[in-house]
Amino acid sequence: MLKELHLQQVGPAAHFDVAFADRLNIFTGDNGLGKSFLLDIAWWVMTTNWVEQPAYPQRVRGENPQITGIVSNKKDIREYQSYFDFSEQKWRSLQMPPLLKEVVIYVRVDGSFSVFDPARQRDIAYNFNPNTLWNGLKLKNKVLCNGLIQDWVTWQNQPNKYPFQLFSNVIKKLAPHPSEWIEVGESTRVSIEDVRDIPTVNLPYGNVPVTQTSAGMKRILGLAYLLVWTWYEHKKAAELRQQKPVNQIVLLIDEIESHLHPRWQRVILPAILAVVKELQPRMKIQALVTTHSPLVLASLEPNFNEEEDQLFLFKLQDREVSLDEVPWSKQGDTVGWLTSEIFGLKQARSKEAEIAIEAAEAWMRNDDMNAFPEHLRRPTQIHQELQRVLPGHDPFWPRWIVTTEKRNFGLSEV
Repeated sequence: MLKELHLQQVGPAAHFDVAFADRLNIFTGDNGLGKSFLLDIAWWVMTTNWVEQPAYPQRVRGENPQITGIVSNKKDIREYQSYFDFSEQKWRSLQMPPLLKEVVIYVRVDGSFSVFDPARQRDIAYNFNPNTLWNGLKLKNKVLCNGLIQDWVTWQNQPNKYPFQLFSNVIKKLAPHPSEWIEVGESTRVSIEDVRDIPTVNLPYGNVPVTQTSAGMKRILGLAYLLVWTWYEHKKAAELRQQKPVNQIVLLIDEIESHLHPRWQRVILPAILAVVKELQPRMKIQALVTTHSPLVLASLEPNFNEEEDQLFLFKLQDREVSLDEVPWSKQGDTVGWLTSEIFGLKQARSKEAEIAIEAAEAWMRNDDMNAFPEHLRRPTQIHQELQRVLPGHDPFWPRWIVTTEKRNFGLSEV
């Protein structure tokens, strides 16, 4: 498991120091501050592979860009340090990287996935784009993965239903709501141009080939397949090597809410944690997850454990980026999360509504109104804007109406 990361002159800040929790690590913050970058670095430290391009360091005279990771297992703690060789334009190791035994899965926001399984290959990772995930991955005339479509049909038709039954259960657990269930259907031919039978899913409104499902559904089906495929192939590899399967998975997920409806955002992360137990009851998981969704954070309130979970916030202040651990505090609902330190909104409303309410509150406090636009300096103007931007049931109306009536402005006629 990844215990610490220490970055020097690489990324959006001169220095980053992160101590990870044992189970769940949630990263949030504004766009462009380094959330996805941090997952890329974590992947590099644990697998010594870059997903796409290596991280490029800052050019600061007299500073040596370095990445240091501390990885632990039951027996020891090992430090992995690398530096950037500007002459060769590549990262080099200062010592041998840790011999990682855990499986690592990286779920990226663009629908691609990466898998590192030391039981299969100790020096390379499997990188899937959306096409190879569904249609198969090959390297030097060797089939590394049959792909979702072929494996789904093969598993479904096998006398031994182990991988298929597991796959079906995982899909069911990842469904957003009992009324929006997902069941595995029968495979069928859908095109004269493609001779393959295509898997289908049974949804509340009918049977749909998986190739014709929505982007959100494809992301969920791809994730379900990758989890089951990775574990199934790991067990096969461990059997051939005459080793025991691992009992821990490290899961990196970038923008977990991507393409998902709010109903799905509210359940996806707890569902993934439960799904890992479907692979093996005693399986441990360390997850590094980035999100912009208040619903994802709200979904963790019943199960967040401060002894093994952490919440981190990327901030930009005085043109410097920082990464801070934020004490966990329940906010109750999405409005509470949106107006908390995590998201920092003054109002969980439109920008126009926020400005109108600020103007109204300033007028009620008898503040100087010159700081506001000219069309929001008098009570009648503010009232007209509030009528334009707020619904009739908005909880701000009683305060405004009572205050204006006390001052005899007669705004009800506006």
